[in-house]
Amino acid sequence: MTPVLLLAAEKESAQVTDWAARIGWVVGLALFVALVYWLMREGWKWRGTLQGDLPELPTAPEDPGPEKLSLSGRYHGSTTAGQWLDRIVARGLGTRSRAELTLTGAGLDVVRPGASDFFVPVAQLREARLDKGIAGKVLTEGGLLVVTWEHGDRLIDSGFRSDHAAEHNEWVEAINSMIETNTREGAER
Repeated sequence: MTPVLLLAAEKESAQVTDWAARIGWVVGLALFVALVYWLMREGWKWRGTLQGDLPELPTAPEDPGPEKLSLSGRYHGSTTAGQWLDRIVARGLGTRSRAELTLTGAGLDVVRPGASDFFVPVAQLREARLDKGIAGKVLTEGGLLVVTWEHGDRLIDSGFRSDHAAEHNEWVEAINSMIETNTREGAER
């Protein structure tokens, strides 16, 4: 045979795509992603079950008094105080949402569209500070307003971020001032 015929005989057609194998891989990957999502969801529900002893969240009183401060922003979640990764999911505290905060003489009112609202009476407020993170959310230093409060027998840290971060310092000062005043008045009684 001549060399040209040998080259022509050795050439093969392009390999045909194996669609069955590709479809199998795509289906397998989709099932794996669905399994991981289901396991995450079950873990979230289990955490809520473990925290089932958390009492119902207080609601705002009929007349909370005059508004001292208000803030529009985001609620990033609540954790066990001092343990920024131990998220609390019971009673809807794990649901991130928009939030409208109002500070009055009676306490802190947290209104969350699409999630359960709650109220922290001034007697249950323990501290306000600026921080950089809470479970699942890390920001720049001082980018998060964290309010520590007591509910039942637990201390809870709740994280908020204002639409205007410059407001955070004013909130920290106002809440801590309210706590000091309330503590002083309680000691005088």
